[in-house]
Amino acid sequence: MSMSLRDQLLAAGLGTKKQAKEAKQAKRPPSRHQAPPPVSPEKIAANKAQAAKAARDQELNRRQQEKAAAKARRAEVKQLIEQHRLPPVESEEYYNFTDGNRLARLATTPALREQLIKGTVVIVRYEGHYAMVPEDAVARIRERDEHAIVTQGPAGSTAAPATPAAAASDGDDPYKDFVVPDDLVW
Repeated sequence: MSMSLRDQLLAAGLGTKKQAKEAKQAKRPPSRHQAPPPVSPEKIAANKAQAAKAARDQELNRRQQEKAAAKARRAEVKQLIEQHRLPPVESEEYYNFTDGNRLARLATTPALREQLIKGTVVIVRYEGHYAMVPEDAVARIRERDEHAIVTQGPAGSTAAPATPAAAASDGDDPYKDFVVPDDLVW
């Protein structure tokens, strides 16, 4: 009879009985009836700690990405304003406006004042100061930072929207029939 390859290799001296036994055991599939080895509490705690660390790292990464995106938007707004802003005016005439609860003013010429009133020129916040930009750049600035726009004439909305309390008191306002001119100098 013919011998198996294993027996032939053993007879030729190319392997040992121990190696043959190990090879035979490695060939066998694991028994389906064996229970999985128990997991130690230390390993469970380590897995939980690793999952918690991964969640913290993910949250930190998300925050850093949000900060980077906000910084990029601020840089884009700054660049847009620098490209489109009108040069500062040296004048004795000023245009008065409100920025939230704060009153502010910019030096203007009569022609520039008319453009501000009509809404063809808009006032925006720029590095702690105010700048005037043409109306065509306002949409791009608003996309990136809506709060950078301070005033806009009747063609668009104002930066300081009316509050519900102010809208409710307009009905009871005794001066509602008196018109305040837009070019009033304070």
